[in-house]
Amino acid sequence: MTAMTAATTIGPIACHIRAEYLESPGLRLTATQIQRLWSLDTVQCEAVLTALIDARFLRRTRDGEFVRIG
Repeated sequence: MTAMTAATTIGPIACHIRAEYLESPGLRLTATQIQRLWSLDTVQCEAVLTALIDARFLRRTRDGEFVRIG
């Protein structure tokens, strides 16, 4: 997948992942689990996680899990 293709799909995927985290308080997922759950390739997964971290919605723990802030 190219960077341009990844960029055009980040929005809808980020919204879906955000909704799952809002519906499941305490959800803790690794990047690998996120890739499997939402059928993402590595580029898509990194892009969407970066977007959610930059938006201060998720943070990465020392164990490599992504958890909701707040």
